[in-house]
Amino acid sequence: MVTTTERTRAAGSEFSPFSAACPTRTVLDTIADKWATLVIDVLGRGPQRFGALRRAIGGISQKMLTQTLRSLERDGLVSRRVYPTTPPSVEYALTPLGETLTAPIGALRAWSEANIAQVLAARAAFDARTAKQAQPLP
Repeated sequence: MVTTTERTRAAGSEFSPFSAACPTRTVLDTIADKWATLVIDVLGRGPQRFGALRRAIGGISQKMLTQTLRSLERDGLVSRRVYPTTPPSVEYALTPLGETLTAPIGALRAWSEANIAQVLAARAAFDARTAKQAQPLP
């Protein structure tokens, strides 16, 4: 099976997110979004219903979760399955393509958890420096 990237290379051009017109930028926008990252991370543990996803991701609104799921579904990263119950229940799951993101996103989450103390200390030091510089002289 020939991939899109292989077909593009054979045609003489290559996708590059550093090119302003490259469609990979839209994909990066989607997967770099904090809500999308968290949704993918949660769905990496298995299929979830909407309410379970919302409870698992603190601070996300119903509207934002809906928008995020639609965006991920549009990009082929999440599937949506409606069960014929009353009321209908909907379950979301990662597609095989979406599953390829679980390792990189898990690594980012692990890095964030391991380094948050250093990041917070750097922020505090920066804020203290810039606050001092912003103070007028007597």
